[in-house]
Amino acid sequence: MGQAALITGSGALPAAVARAMDAPPLVCSLSGHTPEGIKPDLTFRLEHLGSLIETLKSRDVTEVCFCGAVTRPEIDPAAIDAATKPLIPALQRALQPGDDGALRAIISVFEEAGFAVKGAHEIAPALLPPLGDLTRKTADEGVRVESVTARAVLQEMARIDEGQACVLRGETVLAREDTRGTDAMLADLAAPRAKPLPSAADPFNWVMDSVAEALDDTADWLAGAGGEKAACKGAGGVLFKAPKPGQDRRADLPTIGPETVRGAARAGLRGIVIEAGGVIVLDRDTVIRLCDEAGLFLSVRAVL
Repeated sequence: MGQAALITGSGALPAAVARAMDAPPLVCSLSGHTPEGIKPDLTFRLEHLGSLIETLKSRDVTEVCFCGAVTRPEIDPAAIDAATKPLIPALQRALQPGDDGALRAIISVFEEAGFAVKGAHEIAPALLPPLGDLTRKTADEGVRVESVTARAVLQEMARIDEGQACVLRGETVLAREDTRGTDAMLADLAAPRAKPLPSAADPFNWVMDSVAEALDDTADWLAGAGGEKAACKGAGGVLFKAPKPGQDRRADLPTIGPETVRGAARAGLRGIVIEAGGVIVLDRDTVIRLCDEAGLFLSVRAVL
């Protein structure tokens, strides 16, 4: 039986997948994307992808798994080696806008080279949490309405092949994930709300805007997002995360972890909703503990 290899980006997912494997995998890290908690056996550049494939074959690798976060790298045409030149059309497809299309292009390169491509959740199924509310606090009634809107928003995002998460408060979309990722979106929502400036031309409207802002903060407080949280852009919102409809789940399956919870708490959110079977939870015990400490719910739903 051949060896398995992890083709890794950054973050904690590669180490979690490696721990679930029967035998230590060959860890191949994309340059500039060192994973946490695991030492790469080798580091490669996309310009040397063909050479990486030759190395894997020489080491009797038959199965690969893509795991970890990757930002789209710049390709230096002058650095492309001889073994990679035949793959230039595939690399060009991989560098087109859209995350899912890029991953499909890279997966196809490995499949055409004869490797079996497995998803992280197939190797480590325990990373997928069970259905239901996993925290002491349970999802409130507002989540049902918010889920309908979130589903439509995520489907719209999928059409442009970007992002797997959004934050809603009621039917208002507070944020959509972009190429920077979920943590960056939550950091934006943790920023204070902009207060209206007084207008010499229309002092009455400025007073009314200020009253409206105060009423918004009061509503957030009543919803359980009091104190400093009430001043955040994300106060009272809910994070929704799910895979894109029709995406290849062997790579880039959405992931949350302790830092996601910390970001949600800093943004003043009420909770987190993820799709069952489609979102990996890293360090689940810590995630649940942090949610409980912050008064957040974590709800796993069959369909958003």
